[in-house]
Amino acid sequence: MLHFEWESSLKECSMMAKNHRTIIRFATVFSLAALPGVSAPVRVELRYETRDPYAVAVIFNAGQSHQVRWEVARDLLADGLVADSGEGDMRIGPCPDKPELLLITLRSPSGQATFETPAEKLAQFLNDTYDIVEPGDEHRWMSVDEALNRLLPNDL
Repeated sequence: MLHFEWESSLKECSMMAKNHRTIIRFATVFSLAALPGVSAPVRVELRYETRDPYAVAVIFNAGQSHQVRWEVARDLLADGLVADSGEGDMRIGPCPDKPELLLITLRSPSGQATFETPAEKLAQFLNDTYDIVEPGDEHRWMSVDEALNRLLPNDL
């Protein structure tokens, strides 16, 4: 297992390879914009796995033993670094008055939340994923058999 640490204690990245499967984990903190001028820190893990090379999991630590997981296209995160992106439950883009910050808005039937995070953190994470799977090469990492096994019941 390879382990990388950056200057900040708020972020940690580890990579592990096992049977040609690579996982990149990036721990960070997003700021939940609760009210105008008020924010609360939320621990977040960004996770990228080569077995699903098009997606990134965004895992929010919502309590001592509760996590909320959102799956998002890696391309959406990359697009959101430079312009407002997304049409569905997740929207991401630069903060209009502070372009060094990203705004990430999540919508669900139970409500909406907006988070802020430095664009540099997300860019570093994406660059690490591109070191493993270059943009446009995702299809080379896909296993049709494995994907079908995950989707279909085993008793067919």
